[in-house]
Amino acid sequence: MKSIYDVIISPVITERSMSATQEGKYTFRVAYDATKPEIRQAAEQLFDVKVLKVNTSYQGGKTKRMGVHVGKQPVWKKAVVTIDLDPSEDSFETKGGKVSTTSKKYKTEIENFGFGQ
Repeated sequence: MKSIYDVIISPVITERSMSATQEGKYTFRVAYDATKPEIRQAAEQLFDVKVLKVNTSYQGGKTKRMGVHVGKQPVWKKAVVTIDLDPSEDSFETKGGKVSTTSKKYKTEIENFGFGQ
C-alpha cells in the first residue's frame, strides 16, 4: 500500500487547469502506477474534500534537444479530480428505521492549489 504522499506528486499549473478550478476540477501529477481509487482516497485525505470523479491520462514524454544531443523526457500520469462544490449532509436509514444524517462537512475548494511548490 502506497502512502497518500506517494500517490499525489504535485499540482499541474497551467492556464487551462487554473480556469477549471472554478468548476471544481483540480489537476495533479500522480504516481505512474496509481489507480483511480488510490487517487480518490489520497485527495480526500490530503485536502478534506469530497471527490466526485477522477479522470486519468498518460502523458507521453517530449523529445528535447540540447545542441546536438537529443533526449526524451519521462512519461508521466495526470489525474483530474472533480470535487463536490456543494457538499450536503447525507441521510440514511439505520437498523431501527430511524433516519440519520452525517455531520461531516467537506471543504468546497483546495486552498493553496498551485502555491508553495
